Amino acid sequence: MCVHVQKGRIIMYARVTTVQYQPGKADEATQIFRESIVPAAKQQPGFKDIIGLIDRSTGKGMAIALWETEADMKAGATSGFLQTQLNKIASLLAAAPVIETYEVIAQE
Repeated sequence: MCVHVQKGRIIMYARVTTVQYQPGKADEATQIFRESIVPAAKQQPGFKDIIGLIDRSTGKGMAIALWETEADMKAGATSGFLQTQLNKIASLLAAAPVIETYEVIAQE
């Protein structure tokens, strides 16, 4: 997908969720992410894409979810969708997840 920005126009919004898994739990979390969280995200209004990242040596993981509009992104948090997805991996986490939001200004 190639998306271009015109005159500073925001093209999408991103929610970045960073997690720290308990030792030895990365594989289980990866399976839940692929088989449950990604399909659920695809059903959400305004959902565009999701990228999952993991560093198996440290147990750190990140998910970058892309949304068409800021309202679509925020709706996932206010509707309980985001918390429901986090609950699927909560028992595998060593610490609370860190959730940040961004404007996507370019994507190639």
